[in-house]
This record gives sequence, C-alpha cells and structure tokens, in this order.
Amino acid sequence: MKFYADSAALETVTGLLRGGLIAGVTTNPTILVRDEAPPVAELYRAFAAAGAAEIFFQTTGATQEQMLDRAERIAGLGPEVIVKVPATPIGFRVAAALRRQGTPVLMTAVYSVAQAVSAAAVGARYIAPYFGRLSDAGEDASAIMARMVGALRGSGTDLLVASVRTPEVIAELAELGVRHITANPAVLEAAFQDPVSDTAAAEFEAVARGYDRITHAAGSETPEGHPAMRSQVRSTGSPVVS
Repeated sequence: MKFYADSAALETVTGLLRGGLIAGVTTNPTILVRDEAPPVAELYRAFAAAGAAEIFFQTTGATQEQMLDRAERIAGLGPEVIVKVPATPIGFRVAAALRRQGTPVLMTAVYSVAQAVSAAAVGARYIAPYFGRLSDAGEDASAIMARMVGALRGSGTDLLVASVRTPEVIAELAELGVRHITANPAVLEAAFQDPVSDTAAAEFEAVARGYDRITHAAGSETPEGHPAMRSQVRSTGSPVVS
C-alpha cells in the first residue's frame, strides 16, 4: 500500500516524506497555483531530497507537439519524475510517444473503464481516476473503481486514485484492491488517527509515567508483572489496555 500527497505545499509535504508516511507527491496545474508553489524544478529538488520515490508533474498543451515538448522537459528533471498526461485523444498519443522513449507515464482524469484499458494498452504505469468527482457526477464511484481494478489486473498498469476526500474512502478503496492512493495531506493525517487509539495511547502514557517513577526510585527496571507496577496501575486509575 502506498500513499501520496496531492499537494505542492512544500513544508507540509516534505514533513510527510521525511517521516516516511508517503511514497511520493502528485501535483497538477490547479494544485501548483492553489499552493503558490515555486518553479517545478525547485519543487522536484526539494521533494527528491526529502525522500520521494515518485514525483508527478502534469504536462499541458493545445497540440500534440506542445504537450509532448513540455512532457519531455518535465521528464528531464530527474529519475523520480512520472509525467502526468490527461486522458484525451491527444494525451493518449503523447503517452504512447513518451513510453517509446522509456518515460514513465500516469494517465490522469480517467473516468471510464474503457479509458483505463486504453491507458494500459499504451503502457501507462498508472491511471488516476477521480473518486470524488465521479461521485459528484452521480456515478457509483466504488463500482467503477472495482471494475477498473479487475480490468487492469496483471496489465502492469495500476490505479492511483485521486479526489479522495475522507479516511473512509481510503479504507473503501483498499478493500476494493486499490494499492495507490493520493489525497490532500489533511485527509492523510486524518487516516492516521482514531479517537479510541488516542484514548488507549493516553492510558498507556499515564501508566508509563508511573512506571518510570518506580524504576527511577528503585534504581533498576521493574518487570511489568511486579506488584509495584500493578499497584501503580491501580493508583493511576488507568486500566491496562490490550
């Protein structure tokens, strides 16, 4: 399972990367403008230095030649780059040309199973269907994701699902067999948390503080089963949670 930050917020994303919580970073022109990002070359260097294994930048262009030229310049940033190409008739042609050059590609804004299969046919490493936007359009996004997973099984093309807005959707996608998910850092952070886990951790912390006092007073470690430890658990009022 791999998480990616769908963001160009430099400080936030590099923190997630250095913490080992995400495998890479996805961006698009909208994200770059929203996050007031520096030039993509600077972003690339910062994300790569922080440990990103894969960094996604999107090519644009009104013609095949323009889109391919920009894609080649993006690919030249470094080995961690994967070029995002929109799933349009021009985009599929550009993706095929990039693959012939050995450049890894993600087909983005994939909305149908037919587009997913077409992306695999041109050798795309990933496709990015937009879960939230499909739901907004009245589609059964979960059913479409499940069909895409089945259609691409064994093809060498993986889903990297975007427009993921809640931890619950992350869990649902994992149950469907999706193994690559990108989301806003706030959504990823929410997926790391649960109130019951927080309560249990606080209880463990309270017990540990008492245990530290006992060991420091005794000058040696006290086994968990020692009567003094059991007494401390009772005195803190914190149950042992397992």
